Order: sequence, then structure tokens, then C-alpha cells
Amino acid sequence: MIVSVASGKGGTGKTTLAVNLAAALGRKAQLLDCDVEEPNAHLFLRPEISHSRKVGTPVPLVDADRCTLCRKCAEICRFNAIAVAGRQVLVFADLCHGCGGCTLVCPEQAIAEVDRELGAIDFGTCAGPDYVGGRLRVGEAMAPPLIKQVRAAADPRRITVVDAPPGTSCPVIAAMHGADFVLLVTEPTPFGLHDLRLAVEAVRLLGIPAGLAVNRADLGDDAVFAYAEQQGLPLLMRIPFDRAIAEAYSRGQLLVDADPCWRGQFQALYRAIETLVRQGGAVPCANS
Repeated sequence: MIVSVASGKGGTGKTTLAVNLAAALGRKAQLLDCDVEEPNAHLFLRPEISHSRKVGTPVPLVDADRCTLCRKCAEICRFNAIAVAGRQVLVFADLCHGCGGCTLVCPEQAIAEVDRELGAIDFGTCAGPDYVGGRLRVGEAMAPPLIKQVRAAADPRRITVVDAPPGTSCPVIAAMHGADFVLLVTEPTPFGLHDLRLAVEAVRLLGIPAGLAVNRADLGDDAVFAYAEQQGLPLLMRIPFDRAIAEAYSRGQLLVDADPCWRGQFQALYRAIETLVRQGGAVPCANS
């Protein structure tokens, strides 16, 4: 089972849901922190990092002596990562998506591939779930290849909880792709509703069953709940606006440890997700 915890905007409590769900499941679970630009799940799980691995992406290296300036490499690149200027081939490594198309079409075999470092993946253990987290290199813009590597490091024998990046752009799609279920997290505010709509559209495109968790559920208005009902999006958890919860969060303490009653609630949340997946529920985001 792969459960991706996502949100249309930052600050809704996505990581809170992800780490507590994984902790409530204990040793049979693993947490993948795919929010590689701002990873923070480790602050709550406090894993002992056993090892790290650098991750790179292939970029072209042009042999000027063999190149005939035919421009086929530049014509195939949809991201303008390689260009011919006068008698010179220019490579813009930061724009390269590592597809390898330029190496395939070069008639002179003048293009080889070298690795460009994207970041690193940390592997760790703690009292509960195993931990795998990605760290994007400072200044790097290409998050999806690193997220895919974090996803590939998952242990298929365990329940996988993915802490996805916020938003609805390419990194989020990479974190949600191939999941069995997406748990969308939002807050009952106009901003929360606006970005929930965007997240629902993304899940609809991927065709993945989804459910909703509402954080700070007793604030704001009822528009989020009305939208969820309209879309057939099952409401699986409400977390109240509570000072004790905020204090635990500020200390980096798991909610399931600060108040043991929450452990049972997160375990019940997983059972509800498991039931929805087992029943083969349709994507709960049908057009209204």
C-alpha cells in the first residue's frame, strides 16, 4: 500500500498527517519525505541516519572534434538545454531533463552523458517506521528526478507513507504518481478551498482514489466541507485547532506520542483508507 499525503498549499498540516500516520503504523510502515526542497519529517521522527546516497541526472557532454554542427541535438530538445551558436555547441545543464534524446539523434556519436548532482537521499531508522528522505542541492531547480529516486527506494514489503511537496506542480505529480491512495490535507479557509480544488484536479488527472483530512477543522467556514460533499470526496479525519496540538508541534513532538488517543485515530484512518482501496472506489473527484 502506498499512501501519498498531499496538499494544494503549504502550511495545512500535511507533514503532521504524514509522520503521525506512519508512526501510528509502527514498524510495518516507512515514511518517504519527498518534500525535497524543504524536508522536515526528520524533525518529528528523529531517525538515526545509517547512510546517504548522492543522486544525479545525466546531462550531455559534447565532443567538439567530432561534432559537425548539424543541429539535430538542438532540434530534439524541448527544453532548450542544448543549442548551436555559430561554430559552438552550448549546453545549459540546469535546463536538461536527462531524457537522452540528443545522444540518440547525434549522427556522429559526438555526445556522451555525464552526471550532474541533484542532491542526496538519507536512509534511517527510528523506534517506529523506517525513514527515507531526499535533500535537493541548494540552488537546484530540478526536483522531480530526485523525488523519483526517493520513491524508487521504497521497501515494497512495507506500508509506504509519502510526504509529498505542497502545490500541484511537477514535483507533486512525481510524489503522487503510482500511489494507491492520496490523502489530501487542507484547512477550512478560502485559501484552503482554492488550493484544494487545484489538488483535486491533479488527482483526477492521475486517476487515483482520494480522501480528505481537514486540519484546524473548527476554524473558518463550512465551504471546504460542502465542496468535499459535492465532489464525493470522503472526509476521513478532522483535527481541531487546539493549543496542546500546537505546543506538541512546536516541540517537534509527534501527536500520537503527545496524546495516545490520537494513535488509535490514525490507525483508524489507515483502516478507512485500506477499505476504500480494497473496495476499488472510483476516483472521488468526478465532475459535478
